[in-house]
Parts: sequence; structure tokens; C-alpha cells
Amino acid sequence: MATVTRENIGLLNEKIVVKVAKDDYLPSFEKAIKSYSKSANIPGFRKGMVPTGMVKKMYGSSVFADEVLKSVEKGLSDYMVNEKLEIFAQPLPLPENDASQLNMSNPAEYAFAFEVGLKPEFTIPDLATATLTRYKVTPTTESINEEIDRLRTRNGKMTDPETVTSDENVLNVTFTESDAAGNAIEGGIQKENSLLVKYFDAAFRSSLMGKKKDDSFVIQPSTAFEKKERDFILKDLGLEENDADRYFHVLITKVGLIEKAALDEAFYKTAYPNKEITTEDDFRNAVKEDIQKYWDQQSRNQLSDQIYHQLLDHTQINFPESFLKRWMQNGGEKPKSAEQVETEYPSFVNSLKWTLIVDQLVKANNIEVKQEDLREFAKNQLFSYMGGANLGEDQPWVNDYIDRMMKDKKFVEDSYHRIQTDKVFNWAETQVNPTEKEITAEEFTKMQEAHHHHH
Repeated sequence: MATVTRENIGLLNEKIVVKVAKDDYLPSFEKAIKSYSKSANIPGFRKGMVPTGMVKKMYGSSVFADEVLKSVEKGLSDYMVNEKLEIFAQPLPLPENDASQLNMSNPAEYAFAFEVGLKPEFTIPDLATATLTRYKVTPTTESINEEIDRLRTRNGKMTDPETVTSDENVLNVTFTESDAAGNAIEGGIQKENSLLVKYFDAAFRSSLMGKKKDDSFVIQPSTAFEKKERDFILKDLGLEENDADRYFHVLITKVGLIEKAALDEAFYKTAYPNKEITTEDDFRNAVKEDIQKYWDQQSRNQLSDQIYHQLLDHTQINFPESFLKRWMQNGGEKPKSAEQVETEYPSFVNSLKWTLIVDQLVKANNIEVKQEDLREFAKNQLFSYMGGANLGEDQPWVNDYIDRMMKDKKFVEDSYHRIQTDKVFNWAETQVNPTEKEITAEEFTKMQEAHHHHH
């Protein structure tokens, strides 16, 4: 039986030395050699009749090393299980280990040393005392009208008028990079696009009225478009903001106009096939309900983000930094430079911290991901691929899809972690006491953008 000793070499950092005597590995070595004798294919000998001495001569050294190292690994594993050691990653073999010391001709006691990083004990803050805010966005009449207009346009009919008459006209155009006079620049950018007239700057739109197919004009994106649309146009042209003063010759290849769908029962049925809507008031209420659901989900996501930061920023965890950096440098598939490790370490340790917090919450609150959770996740994923329609769970091909996904190891692992995270946040929501705050959609959007920009 292996002899194991352990000593502290730093914060949450231990050195474990495993010693194996002859009796720990010789029996398995002899057994392995006999097994080789029975299966080896060596010219001049019938299978199973190869002399043990010849097998030892040909394969003995590598088999001997394998069996010694297997005994060491077993000794290390048994020790960590018996001592209930909670460690990060895998033990790192120390440079002092020397495999060349292994000598089949002179079996002896061998010692191998490993370094481990111990998982720390820590306390998670009480979420009930956290100062958090649940934001409430109420749909405005303007936002309801905009969504109705969008639905009518999406379900409308494209027509081909001869000329541009309104901001709602659609222009199919070809951008060609040019000089100020509209002469094409050799090797310049050329790109087709489709734009609504209202995408152009208000001061520029009047010059487009009356334009028709094959008409053209010269623009600079800096003056022809407002900021939001300009960013979109420049990105489509493969340009940056500082390129906005370049000139482009714009050729109209088609003028279109979408006739918006009429507010009638046929349209209501198209927009909401699973609801019985017969009046405009009912339709407006359905649109308002959808907008409210969207903002409620955004608010919930934002609260989850606050909970995440409350847990991450207010949980004090000490890490065996030197061990983790050595493990990052040498423990992966490819070695990393010290510079790479220093760059990646803050993000790595943040992720590691969150994993430890989730693990503790899962254990402390008996949060489980069951087989039926995974199957339900797979089913909902399938329905989302089909545009959100509920296709009926009793259809054989639905169950066939779910069964197939349950055999996909990557899908199961990814889904497990997503479901587990959702359940952790669902639990956390029951623990917090956020202050309710009314906020406009614009204010909420700006707050989110500022948060994303900060990160």
C-alpha cells in the first residue's frame, strides 16, 4: 500500500508525496507481462507461446514504468478520496519527479511528488439584505402604435410606384464610391442596398421626392444620414465613422412602397394566429400585452444581472494564485506563456469564483436538474426553431428529436449548465427584496447600453 505524506507550501497550496514499495507494483507488473505473452505476435512463435523472458526484454521497461505510475496514481487518488480533499483541476507533477529512476532490473521504493490547489471555504452574502431595484417599463401609446405599424408593414403588400412620394417609399440602390462630381473611383467600394426614404436625414429627404428608377444623386454619409442609420450604412459599406465624409454616387434601381395591411380580422388572425381577435381594441390590447411581456423579461434579466454582481462582488474567496497560474501555464492541452497567463488570469479567476458560488448554492438549496428538465429544454428548443409554434408533444417525430438530442453529450452538458443557472437565479429571485421603480423604455435602454459599455 502506497505511503502518502502532505505538507503546506503556500496559501491553499499543498505538496503531496506518494511512495510505492515493490509490493505495490510488482504483482501487477508480472501479471501484465504474462498477459503480453499470451497476446503478443512475434515472428517465429505461435500466438500465446512467446517466452516471458523475451516479452520482458522487448516490452518490460515500458510495462514496468506503466505499472509503477499506475500504483502512484492509485495511491494519490485513494488518499484524496479518503481525506476528502476538494481540489482545483488536476494535481500537477513536480519537476523533481524523475521517471528515469525506474529500473526493472532493480525494483525499489519510488517517490513521486505532486502539487495541488485546495478549494477555499467561503460564505455567500445574504441576498435578503441586498439593495436591488426591479425596474418597471409600461408600454406607451406611442410604442403600441409603432409596433402596430411594424406589424402592418411586415404583413403588407409591396407595390411598384413610378416615383418617390413619401418617407415610406423603399429604394433599391447601388452605392459606388466616387468624387464630389459623382465620377466613380477606380477600385472604390460598390455595394447594393435597400433603404426606406425615412432612413435619410430629414433635411435631405425633400430632394428625393419625385425621384424614379435610374435616377441618381451624390451623397456623403456624414450629411445624408442621421447617426443611427449612418452607423448601419457605414458598417454595410465596410467603413468606420471617420470615413463618413467619403463621396458616393447612388443609383436608384427600383422604387417600392409597402401598402400596409388593413386593420381587419384577416390581419389580426395573421398577426396572432392563436388568439381570437375581432376588434381593433382587442388587437391593441394583444400588442400591449406582448410589449409588456418583453419589458418584464428585460427587467427580470436586469435583476438577474444585479444578483450576479451582488454574489460575485460581495463574496470573499481566497485562491491559490501561484498554483492556478502554474496550472494555466502547464495543465492545458497547449502550454501558455507567463504573459498569456497574466493577461487571462483575472477573467479565469472570475469565472472560477462564479462556478464555486453556483456549486455552493446548488448544494445548499438542493437545486436539481432532472431528466425531464433536459427533455423539456430540447422540446422548447425545437419549437423555437419552428417559429415558436406549439407543434404538439404527441407527434412521434418530436419525441424522436428529443431522444436524439439526449444522446448528444455536448448538448446535454450545455443544456444542463443553462438549466442549472436558470434554476439558481429563479431561487435567488425568491430571496431578494428589490425596490420597484418606474422607468421609461428609453431610460432603461440607455442604462443597459451604459452597463454593456462598462463591461
